[in-house]
Amino acid sequence: MFNLVIFGPPGAGKGTQSAKIIDKYKLAHISTGDMFRMHISQNTALGQKVKQILADGLLVPDSITIDMLEEEVQNNPDATGFIFDGFPRTVAQAEALDKFLEGKNEKIDLVLQLDVTEAEIKNRIAERKKVSGRADDDEDKLIKRIDEYFTKTIHVLPFYQGQGKVVKINGIGEVESIFGMICAAIDEAKK
Repeated sequence: MFNLVIFGPPGAGKGTQSAKIIDKYKLAHISTGDMFRMHISQNTALGQKVKQILADGLLVPDSITIDMLEEEVQNNPDATGFIFDGFPRTVAQAEALDKFLEGKNEKIDLVLQLDVTEAEIKNRIAERKKVSGRADDDEDKLIKRIDEYFTKTIHVLPFYQGQGKVVKINGIGEVESIFGMICAAIDEAKK
């Protein structure tokens, strides 16, 4: 099994690059954002709870996120690996993910850090908002999400750097060129 985390602030291109990685490497995609949106659209009890948290521009608590993620992994027993998109967002989540994977004799093999400037992020999300209509792309919520990333989520990187698993990828440029750098990092990690 090959497991990777794709990491970066909102608008860094995680969704775009994840789709390309999934297509090429046949990994199961676990996006906490997609899981949250699915629960919200189906108006589940969890979805109602998550909707309010996200509407306030906050991160969903670790316990809810981890339970959903573990359920999603269990729902893909034939997967040859996973790409974790939008998770982990805290050191506690990273530790919980490591512990969960260890219990399955697995580990995170690679953490791809998409490096994008704040100005580029704001520009991309403004463009995305025109077509997606995502509530979490409103400017005030976006600022909160970017702040959350740079005050909380960014601290996950040293956790994985200490394990020698982080590869930084310049996330600004042509999608195919960025994907080429990602493939080189994945192929190297798979050796």
